[in-house]
Amino acid sequence: MEILEQRTPRREALVRITPALTELVTAKGWRDGAMVVFCPHTTAGLTVNEDADPDVATDMVAILGRLVPRDPDYRHAEGNSDAHVKTTLVGPSLTLIVAGGRIQLGTWQGVYLCEWDGPRTRKIWVQWLGQGGE
Repeated sequence: MEILEQRTPRREALVRITPALTELVTAKGWRDGAMVVFCPHTTAGLTVNEDADPDVATDMVAILGRLVPRDPDYRHAEGNSDAHVKTTLVGPSLTLIVAGGRIQLGTWQGVYLCEWDGPRTRKIWVQWLGQGGE
């Protein structure tokens, strides 16, 4: 298993991690298979979304903020209850296909770490399932 670390810039943000994952695939010589990408935190998750327009990430943060507001009436009273709910909605893991040494994403897709309780340094675990490389 490989472990990546990503610093997040503020309390809520979608941080593009496609370059870090691409670099890992290249460095390890991974050719054909799949990688399971997992975020081991209860207040951050992972998603694949539009990568061409940064306003999409801004919209995601805003819309999830409206769906799941910071609310003093949560029973979990540590001040980050909304972050736990948002993480449940986006999910903690992704499975990405690698073919010919390249992550297979659609033309406009990118991989994002979804931070809901930052800024923090987050870990991202990556497990390779396939041929080639270390």
